[in-house]
Amino acid sequence: MDGKNMKRVTIYSVAHEAGVSLATVSRVINGSPVVREDTRQKVQAAIAKLDYKPNAIAQGLALQKTTSIALVLPESSFNYTGKLINGLLNVAKIYKYNIILHTSTAGINEMNEIIENVIKSRMDGIIVYNDTLKSEELKNLKNYSIPIVYLGYCVEGDSICSVYVDLEKAIYEFTSDYLKRGIDNIALVEDRKNPLEMEVLERGITKAFKEYGKKFGNLIRIPSDYRTTYSYLRKYFSNHKHDLVIANRDTQAVATMNSCMENGMKVPEDTEIFCMMDSKYNDIVRPRISSLSIPTYDLGAVAMRIMTKMLNKDPISDKSIELSYLVSLRDTTK
Repeated sequence: MDGKNMKRVTIYSVAHEAGVSLATVSRVINGSPVVREDTRQKVQAAIAKLDYKPNAIAQGLALQKTTSIALVLPESSFNYTGKLINGLLNVAKIYKYNIILHTSTAGINEMNEIIENVIKSRMDGIIVYNDTLKSEELKNLKNYSIPIVYLGYCVEGDSICSVYVDLEKAIYEFTSDYLKRGIDNIALVEDRKNPLEMEVLERGITKAFKEYGKKFGNLIRIPSDYRTTYSYLRKYFSNHKHDLVIANRDTQAVATMNSCMENGMKVPEDTEIFCMMDSKYNDIVRPRISSLSIPTYDLGAVAMRIMTKMLNKDPISDKSIELSYLVSLRDTTK
């Protein structure tokens, strides 16, 4: 037979050949004991005749499971999520789950719409990493009954668990170390792309200042009429100077460093710079940028392990798992 005219054999083909329902074929594939022996033999004969090879989706139909997990990531996060995806995939492989990647694009796809489409595609569960959500959008995740594991922030609900690093505590502890040494001319660069993360960071740094009897007032807001952080900071640092500037993302940290040096400041002698989100770029620019190192591989691996427990209805001792972090001091801090 000409290969071009060969039709792909599906579970539907087997059901038609055996004269049974789709669910019955799936039960036979999964070894369910509720199928009559004569029906089982009829289905197995059809499978042999058609040389049908069951796939993961067909094997999950009897239990209304696809053995597939949706991973939802914003396109803008790909520079940071490579290790996270590796950790998730490695654990998924152990427990024989497939990972289906769904991407979100700022201003085009809303998170609720993406999740609803994922649910319609009959995924077993959803793992979400999105650092651009707002507080209200984060709360909406609790409205879904499908198992969800959220990465990045502490979120709890009936069908939701989370794996996260406490960024509020991280910036609080880092800032407190400077305040303890009498250094309080500290600024935080606004990240317009990550409003929720900015809420968390500003809360942590404000708490540190308050405990030392001071008020934090150096949030460097990027005006909406500036297209990039760099274009504004280059002007800002022409008449401002801070002992320490904290940026959220690597691009902002580099923009801060370049802007300071272009305005005659030495880094770190005149101004220290710290980045809250480490990446490979922080280590290859010169001077190398001090950063917060988050165990992204572990985030993915732990998230997938929790998801398998949720799907198997295994007991979960803690629905919110906090992972530790490290401060990687490089060339932009003293």
